[in-house]
Amino acid sequence: MFFKFLFDLKILLFLLFVLSFISLFVGVSELRLAQIFSSSFDVHGILSLTRLPRTLSIIITGMSLSICGLIMQQLTQNKFVSPTTAGTMDCAKLGILVSMIFFAHLAFIIQVTISSVFAIVGTLIFIQILQKIKLKDMIFVPLIGLMFGGIVSAITTFFAYQLNLIQNINSWLQGDFSNVIQGSYEQVYITLPLLLLAYLFANKITIAGMGEDVALNLGISYKFILNLGLIIVGVITSVIILSVGIIPFLGLIVPNIISIYKGDNLKKNLIYIALFGAVFLLICDIFSRLIIYPFEVPISLVVGIIGSFIFILILFKRKAHA
Repeated sequence: MFFKFLFDLKILLFLLFVLSFISLFVGVSELRLAQIFSSSFDVHGILSLTRLPRTLSIIITGMSLSICGLIMQQLTQNKFVSPTTAGTMDCAKLGILVSMIFFAHLAFIIQVTISSVFAIVGTLIFIQILQKIKLKDMIFVPLIGLMFGGIVSAITTFFAYQLNLIQNINSWLQGDFSNVIQGSYEQVYITLPLLLLAYLFANKITIAGMGEDVALNLGISYKFILNLGLIIVGVITSVIILSVGIIPFLGLIVPNIISIYKGDNLKKNLIYIALFGAVFLLICDIFSRLIIYPFEVPISLVVGIIGSFIFILILFKRKAHA
């Protein structure tokens, strides 16, 4: 009953507004509400240079990764698939290493493109593996994805170690918003038109997830929709990893929670999933900044701990309703 009330559109919008407001005032430098209306250059500098960019990047990241998880779950028809459990993030990580080795002097958009290609190809390989292997239990799907991602990650680590780039990779991919400042986060806006594209093609993505035969019988180009979904997921994942690092579990648990209480209508749930993803990530970020204040722990650590706990609860809940 509580969760049905929580996942009302007005409640989620209210929580997003309140948590965004709180996020602006949490940090090492003291900032009070009354100071915002002052003419102090320092106050306006803190807001415009660090606090506002950080809050905006958290909101966009939460929305984007949650929608990515939903698209992958629709295309594979499996609730346990997400960029984390399908090897997408590990393939994007390999693409980033290739960018660092061969294209470090080129523009950010080129590095995003290279990383996106790796993420798309990796996701496509994972989908092909699923189509080749007949599984008796859908719980094995994320296990296969984790094994596939582990192999790709091992290859990345091997070459990074050989080229003395281990520290560069680890520091870059650590999910953390503490380094987000004005001028370093604007690339996350690339994900916004992709989210709009996902909304426009939501119904067709759902049909494509039912299989190639069903899609063709309904007059929908299966390959076009499949490739479109992979491009959306690949580009968004690459941009987020290059901007703030790896955020685990977000694309896995948020669509599942909304699905439990709102059903499986993709187009209808998109707005709820986007809002709840942003709210969830804001809560984790505020917690990561307060737990050892005035220092902070990486948000990837907080999301990983909370996300894994929620994931176990989802497993038991789905089993109870099976």
